This record gives sequence, C-alpha cells and structure tokens, in this order.
Amino acid sequence: MSFAQSWHGMTGGAASATYSAGRKGYGPAAVGSYAIPAPYPYRPRFERNGVFDWRAELDYAFDLIDRQSSGNLAAFIAEPILSSGGVLDLPLGYLAALKQKCVERGMLLILDEAQTGIGRTGTMFAFERDGVTPDILTLSKTLGAGLPLAAVVTSAEIEEECHRRGFLFYTTHVSDPLPAAVGLKVLEVVQRDGLVERATVAGARLTSGLKALQREFDCIGDVRGRGLLLGMEIVKSQAGKESAPELGAAITRECMRLGLSMNIVTLPGMGGVFRIAPPLTVSDAEIDQGLALLKRAMENVV
Repeated sequence: MSFAQSWHGMTGGAASATYSAGRKGYGPAAVGSYAIPAPYPYRPRFERNGVFDWRAELDYAFDLIDRQSSGNLAAFIAEPILSSGGVLDLPLGYLAALKQKCVERGMLLILDEAQTGIGRTGTMFAFERDGVTPDILTLSKTLGAGLPLAAVVTSAEIEEECHRRGFLFYTTHVSDPLPAAVGLKVLEVVQRDGLVERATVAGARLTSGLKALQREFDCIGDVRGRGLLLGMEIVKSQAGKESAPELGAAITRECMRLGLSMNIVTLPGMGGVFRIAPPLTVSDAEIDQGLALLKRAMENVV
C-alpha cells in the first residue's frame, strides 16, 4: 500500500507503489498494489466543523482496503512529506495512526526518506518529529551528496528473518567502498556543522519570506512543508483555490529568465506547486536573493 500521490521509484515494485506519475504506457503494475488518498489539508476531502478530518479519511481508506484484501497485506510505504506529490506534509499524529493500522494487520511500515532524510526537515530523519520508528527506512539522494548511494535500514529481527528465509538482494555495486566513504563523510559533516539545526533556522527564514509573498500575491494559495523542504501552491485566487497551471508555468519561465531555477509540480486536483529545497548550507543572503527574484518574477507575470 502507498499514497495516491506517492513517488518511490521507476523500477519494478517501486514503480508499482508510485502513483503521482510514470504509470502511463506500461503493462499492468505488480499484483497486490493498493493506493489510499494522501492527506491534503489545503484541499480536504473529509471535514468536520470546517476542519480537515484526516483520521476519518484514514479510517475510511483502510476500510476499503480491508474489503479488497485477502488478509495478507504486507506493508505500507510512505514518504513523511510527499515531495513529488505536491509537498504534502503528513499532519502531526498521522504517522502514529498509520503505524497502528499496520500493527493491527501484521504489516510493516516502510518510510521512504530519500528526500526528507539527513536533516532536511529540521530533524535528522523526518519521522523523529512524530516519535514513530519505521520497520524499514530507505535513504538515498542526500546521503551520497551527489554520488549514487542508497541505504536500506531495518531491525536485526527483520534482517535475521530475511536471512533465515534465504532472501537474496544483490547488485554489482552493493557496498562499494567509495560511495560508502562519501556517505560516512556526509553524516560526519552534517553533525559537525550543525546542518540539522541550520535547516530549522534557514527554513523558518524561507517560510517567513514565502508567507510575506502570499500576503502580497493573491495567486499564492498555500505555503507548506518543513525545514528546507517547502511547497508553494499557485492558484487563480486564494478565495477560489482554482488550479492555474499556465500561471505556474509562466512564473517558472520568468524565474529562469531572471536566473532563479524553480521546480514546479502539476498534478490532477491541485494547482501548480513549487518544490523549494535549497541546500542545507544555503546562506541567509542566498535565501533573501531567491525570494527577491521570485517576487520580481511574480510581479512581471501577474
């Protein structure tokens, strides 16, 4: 099981658990792949007294899954913040409730922290905020600082069970010493230079700047995220929340013309969402410069 706006990869089982893109033009996905709605407070599907009721949405989703299940659900794989899905941050308490759903059904909880891990959200791993420990943790991207390095982290109990069953996972480059040495150095530098704490401080500065732009520009519907993984959703108006893909594309082009590279995600049912994830080493001056260029681009377009 995974979220309907998830991104976990483009090969085999990972592609079968990816629902935000990449499913067109291929044969059937792996049998036994299920999706549930990703919590989306800005566009809530379930409300109670005008407030997003994520627990009711989660309960309803699992009720549907249980009706489809033959009783052998294996695992739920989730990103703590769905980045390619529009920077959707799981509400506080959601991950613990999801873990409980898994425990009740004998499922494993797999957290994909390829983008949220190694300090980006203001904690070393995003799941730490919620006090939930996954059964399996996957890491990549930032772990290698640009080199192709990934890691699968699990408990001794699960590893021993895999060994007992004769489970084989091997690639030509498994445990290569060069990327492994780089990964160790990355972890050392992140701790040595206080980059986890820096992500919190820099993220607060960037969030404040984006919210100031939101007060100035009616086309900024929502600013969300954690630390230095933030999303800014572009709409026709804050009141209507109507998606505005053409406007988002125009702002993207103008940003690039001014020298600011911006990445925008456009998915069905949402406006264009800028994914903003500067390096953990970003300076205050660079954050301010980026905000100034974004403001100029929006003034020119809007």
